[in-house]
Parts: sequence; C-alpha cells; structure tokens
Amino acid sequence: MKICLFWFAAVAAITAPACRTAEPGLPPIIQPGAPGEPGRIIAPADAAKLPQPARSAADVTFMQGMIGHHAQAIEMTGLLETRTASNDMKKLAQRIEVSQADEIRMMREWLERRGADVPAEHAHHETGAPLMPGMLTPEEMRRLAAATGPAFDKLFLEYMIRHHEGALVMVTKLFSTPGAAQDPDIYAFASDVDADQRMEISRMAAMLKELQK
Repeated sequence: MKICLFWFAAVAAITAPACRTAEPGLPPIIQPGAPGEPGRIIAPADAAKLPQPARSAADVTFMQGMIGHHAQAIEMTGLLETRTASNDMKKLAQRIEVSQADEIRMMREWLERRGADVPAEHAHHETGAPLMPGMLTPEEMRRLAAATGPAFDKLFLEYMIRHHEGALVMVTKLFSTPGAAQDPDIYAFASDVDADQRMEISRMAAMLKELQK
C-alpha cells in the first residue's frame, strides 16, 4: 500500500498517552513517530507548518491526461440526446456528464494552482495527439455518431465500458509509480475515479446484457 502523510484520529487511543494537547471537542491530529516510536498529538497551528507532499511529474501527467479522457466521455454522452429513446441511457449519460464536468474543473484548478500546463479539453482532436487508454479513435467516434436507436445504445455501452476501463489503467499506473499520489488531493481523487468507474462499469455491463437478450 502506498505510504501517504495522513493523520487518523482512530489511532488516538494508542498514541494519546504520549501527549494530551488536543483541543476539547475536536479530533486530535496525530503526527506519526519514527519506526518503533509512538506518535504525538500536535496543535492545528503546528500541523499547518509541516511540509506538504510535493506533486510529482506522474501526478501532473495523470491530471493532464484525465482532462482529455473526461472530455471525450462528455462528447460521447452528448450524442445520446438525439440518438436514443431510452430513458435509462439518458439518465446514465446525465450522471456521467455532471460528475466528469465537475472533475474537469477540479483538475484544471489543481494544475493552475501548481503552475502546471493546463491542456485544452479537446486537445485530443489535434492531429497526432496521443489518446489516453480506452479513448475512442476518430473513426470510432464517427461510427458512434452515425448509429441510432438500439444499435447506438449497444455501441455506446461497449465503447463507454472500454473508456472507463482505460481510466482504471491510468489510476493503476499512477499508484504504481514511485513517489506519485503522495498529494492528498491526488490520492483522494484517483481513488474516487477508481471506485466510481468500477461502479459504472458494472451498471453498464448489466444494461448491455439486457440489450443483448
């Protein structure tokens, strides 16, 4: 498991005897001790002065790549408005669009705050632009746009499942890179992406199974 700088109030019962300076009514902030040594409770003002985990090149690459990945998913959901009659498909598309639009804004802000380059959301349309794992090629997007009705629904689900699986590949690569995801914001976001995409893959797989009956 990746080691991150997190403090858990749950360990207070173990470390509290070392120092009892927590403010009344607030959960204590525990600074882990050295290997074999107990942690200690520190004041919020002291916690704010502690060095924060630095962003890594892998963190920046992940956020930059995921912006384009999410942007294409929103392009895909935009096709449902005129190509499907299924309310279930439209509800699925709405959930994907809302969540991923919010996450794009968050990723852009994260990059801006750290002085990193913020890619255009549709940079993947540029000639020769690399595609992130799971993303559709221009030909596949044209094929999806040309479909309608149940044929569109089936193709959309197949493509979006693959698209989501690509996001899982990106998260796995991030977490397996030494020094990456030490930033609490990155760790929390990537973990949420993994959980959300897995849940939606299961939902879409069930919908696809119904269509294939």
